[in-house]
Amino acid sequence: MKHPLALCVVLTLASPAAAAAQGALRPDADPRIETLVASISSERLRQLLATLVSFGTRSTLSDTSSPTRGIGAARQWMLDELRRSSPRLQVSVDTHRIAAQGRITREVEIRNVMAVLPGRSSRRIYVTAHYDSLNIPGQTGGVTRPVPPPAGFDAMAQPGQDYDVDAPGANDDGSGTVLMMELARRFAESGVEFDATLVFIGWAGEEQGLIGSFAHARRLAAGKVTVEAVFNNDIVGNVRGGGGATDSGSVRVYSEGPEDSMSRSLARYVQKVSAAYLPAHRIRLLARQDRFGRGSDHQSFNDVGYPAIVFREANENYGKQHSANDTIDGVDFEYLAQNARANAAAVASLALAPPAPVVVSERGQPLLGREPSGYDAALRWSASPGAVAYRVYWRDAWAVDWQHQQLVGHVTQFGLPGLSIDNVVIGVSAVGADGHESLVRAYVTSPRRLPDLKLAP
Repeated sequence: MKHPLALCVVLTLASPAAAAAQGALRPDADPRIETLVASISSERLRQLLATLVSFGTRSTLSDTSSPTRGIGAARQWMLDELRRSSPRLQVSVDTHRIAAQGRITREVEIRNVMAVLPGRSSRRIYVTAHYDSLNIPGQTGGVTRPVPPPAGFDAMAQPGQDYDVDAPGANDDGSGTVLMMELARRFAESGVEFDATLVFIGWAGEEQGLIGSFAHARRLAAGKVTVEAVFNNDIVGNVRGGGGATDSGSVRVYSEGPEDSMSRSLARYVQKVSAAYLPAHRIRLLARQDRFGRGSDHQSFNDVGYPAIVFREANENYGKQHSANDTIDGVDFEYLAQNARANAAAVASLALAPPAPVVVSERGQPLLGREPSGYDAALRWSASPGAVAYRVYWRDAWAVDWQHQQLVGHVTQFGLPGLSIDNVVIGVSAVGADGHESLVRAYVTSPRRLPDLKLAP
């Protein structure tokens, strides 16, 4: 007897739409994306960064009145530059009034610089970086430091700091900032109509505790805005690490677990797409939210449930970070351009694809069963707008990446006879008419919590 779901698939694949879906194989390279990737210029990135560091400091609490120095002058230049880039970009300031707290030693208005490229749908994909900078030795040089300092003492949270000392922040995170700005220009000028709405944003307040990004992400979550992916770039321009190691051929991508989170799915997506467009530039996937004991603005999105990853250069030089030594001569612009191209390829591919299918019920239960024999895998999912086919993935439950896949046509259910759902992880992606594929959404369950146990007296 044939499996009823498998029979449904066979019948569906005979339809014209399904026949078209069978031709919608994953493209090795879309000419539109190839052109976009090739348009990214290391010289253009150099010009942007030279101007950005010329403002002396971009400390969140630095001067905002000078037209030539401080964070106020820097963000005004960023706004003007983004507006000059393309009339298609909707450029604005995302403002949040923050009370004095922690490293924010006085009330301050945080201004994130934002450029939106509207798509056919309202689902959002973010490309982000923080444009504020920091010089801890210079900034806190006048702070009275108790000897020995008490546990938890933070010089950056003390009064008496000089927020206007030089803090060029060329690599941290001027490199990510100009990457974001150049991608905004190139995407807007590409002439490609994307399905997703693209948001390019530079955060303020990152060095004080992810302030600008957290305020923005929390507002999005409260408004139930659909954010499909966040590509955060923080320190992506240096090739020579402080320990002497040199690597210009790879970039690290960190993603929050668990293994089948959508952030991990996004990281795998970047690696897969980059292999098609930049085969010589290796994406090193790191199975943790960020470097040991450190963080960045993608965490603000993770915190409210959005998929978000961060790009990091292969080898960092900690001696230059958060100091006056973080100068433009420490940035390798061809390496920075390669990292920009890796971002561009993945962002464009995802923005052209349908959204990922929903694989849970309205009550949040996975649409995965054992029918019909009790030892099979029976999958269901909700249709994705614009999808002409779906691809089913599965792997051993202990494996870290997908081992098997099958294109299944324009259906919303599928059966894998004889495959025990106890032994494998299964996921589904949506495929568009041009072959672009969504993130893979896995069927997962929440950990079971045991009820309280009452003991007899």
